[in-house]
Amino acid sequence: MRHLKSGRKLGRTTAHRKALFRNLVTALIRRERIRTTLAKAKELRSHVEKTITLGKKGTLHAKRLARKVVVEKEAFTKLFSTLSERYAKRNGGYTRVIKIGNRRGDDAPMAFIELVDGESKEPEAKAKVEKKAAPKKAAAKKPDKKAEAKPEKEKKTAEAKKETKKAAPKKEDAKKPAKAAPKKK
Repeated sequence: MRHLKSGRKLGRTTAHRKALFRNLVTALIRRERIRTTLAKAKELRSHVEKTITLGKKGTLHAKRLARKVVVEKEAFTKLFSTLSERYAKRNGGYTRVIKIGNRRGDDAPMAFIELVDGESKEPEAKAKVEKKAAPKKAAAKKPDKKAEAKPEKEKKTAEAKKETKKAAPKKEDAKKPAKAAPKKK
C-alpha cells in the first residue's frame, strides 16, 4: 500500500529522478518557462517553490540547501538576487502550469510551467479595482437622491390606485364562477 507516500516516481530510480528534477529546476529558474510533460510539471512545481522560498530566506544554510538543487552558477545567482526580490512579498504560488495538448509521438499530455510575474502586476490590478470601485460609489450616491424622491412618487401612485379601486366596480365578483348545484341521483 502507498499510504502517505507523496510524489510521483515517473518510472525512474531515485537517483535518476533526483537528477531529473535538479536539471528541471535549474532550467526553469534560468529560462522562467519550460515545456515538459504534465506529470513532470506538476511534480516540478513543489520542487521549484521550495527552492524559491530558500532563495527568499537568503541565509547561508538556505544557500547550501539550494546549491544541492540548482546546479548552474548563473541560475543560482539569479535565484538569490532577481527572484528573491521579485517574490519578496509573495507567500508561495510562484509557478503556473498551462496545459498545451498532447505530444505528437506518444500522445503524452504536455504543459508549460512558468514563473509568475510576482509583485509587478499586482499593484496595477489593485489600482484598476479601486478605479472601478470608485465610480460605483459615486453612482451609489445618486440613487440616494432618487430614493428620497421615490417615496413621494410612491405615495402619489398609491393614492391614485386607491381612487381607481373606489371608482371602479368590483371585478372580483364578476370573475368568481357560480357555485355548481349538487348533482341529483
